[in-house]
Amino acid sequence: MNSNRRVQTGWAMYDWANSVYNLVITTTFFPAYYARVTSTENFPGGISFLGRNFVNTELKDYTLAAGFLIIASLSPMLSAIADTRGNKKAFMRGFCYLGAACCSLLYFFDKDHVISGLFLFMMAGIGFYGSQVFYNSYLADISTIEERDRLSARGYTYGYIGSVILQLVGFGLVTLMPDKKMALLLTFVLVGLWWIGFAQISFARLPEGKARRNPGRVNFLRQGFSELRLVFFQVRKHTVLKRFLAAFFFYSMGVQTVMLAAIDFGIKILHLPDENLIITAVIIQLVAIGGAILMSRLSERYGNPRVLQFTVLLWIGVCISAYFVSVPGAFYVLAALVGLVMGGIQSLSRATYSKLMPETRDSTSWFSFYDVTEKLSIVIGLFSFGFIEGVTGSMRNSVLVLIVFFVIGFLFLLRIPAKAVHHTSGHAHR
Repeated sequence: MNSNRRVQTGWAMYDWANSVYNLVITTTFFPAYYARVTSTENFPGGISFLGRNFVNTELKDYTLAAGFLIIASLSPMLSAIADTRGNKKAFMRGFCYLGAACCSLLYFFDKDHVISGLFLFMMAGIGFYGSQVFYNSYLADISTIEERDRLSARGYTYGYIGSVILQLVGFGLVTLMPDKKMALLLTFVLVGLWWIGFAQISFARLPEGKARRNPGRVNFLRQGFSELRLVFFQVRKHTVLKRFLAAFFFYSMGVQTVMLAAIDFGIKILHLPDENLIITAVIIQLVAIGGAILMSRLSERYGNPRVLQFTVLLWIGVCISAYFVSVPGAFYVLAALVGLVMGGIQSLSRATYSKLMPETRDSTSWFSFYDVTEKLSIVIGLFSFGFIEGVTGSMRNSVLVLIVFFVIGFLFLLRIPAKAVHHTSGHAHR
């Protein structure tokens, strides 16, 4: 383990680089553009795919869920390769370039290329989340246990600041350019360039991995899932870690689905104009900076489990309120609250896991397990959200299932002792 501030800054800069995907592509500009391109005016009977007509946002949810399922399936094998050959930075770089390129290629998305555009959208997500497997695994390699809450929060903070800057650039293009469609398409190109460009700082500073074994002839598919299974059996022996991952699995279904579907909700339910949605997203990101820092400070005083419990309760309140919201003003207030808890719960979850997992040289495999847990939860969350909208015809009803997910996650968190996560030990209590 190497605790070096220059390396840690390089690590955090990858959040600065890739968070523009999260904000511009999944949260604001692309959802707004997608809603316009796939509106009932262009597709009165829905979007035809595989012999069935889909509601536009339902199909987008399924596309994202498919991407997460692919990543959940690939990450064990990729982690095995990275752990064996010591080249996780190369894989992180490869997924980065894939995601960034697909973001820029969304420039060609239009109503005549909806399915191919959704494919690029899915591949961009695979690039983003694929690189996150290796990015997250560096946290345990470059910091002490005492540093992890703050370093994790620092990464998210960098990400929020960087993404807001590019968001404002995109907003300027949309405001100043007469051709609004071209402004949006150019913003997609800028996302790819920003992501690749600033990622070079991380790639220059992050250490190369060290090969643990003689790579020889290895069945990485078998080895990857074998290592995942070994991690699973080790997790079962650690009561606190097991309970945390169960809680994380369920509340992540809600957290990630809200983050990925919130703007769609504003567009379809409240009919908010694009400019208001973009401003709302900027507000969310700015509030999230404070939220990530606040949660890391509170965790030092009250412990990670109690702060996570409080945060999940806030998420439950957000979802209950969202079901009844009917005016833009209330939506903006909810958006600010989402910002407050969004960064905090992600940052604190990542840091909590890194402190609960045993000291190990297989950090990539352990974070692959964490990543698979999260991605499978998102698949279930997004599929449930899209399915309920498709069946009932209302996105409002989809919000109800998220409340159930959060409540189950909260109940698991209640079973974790307040002082179970220490700053001085990397092992979960049994």
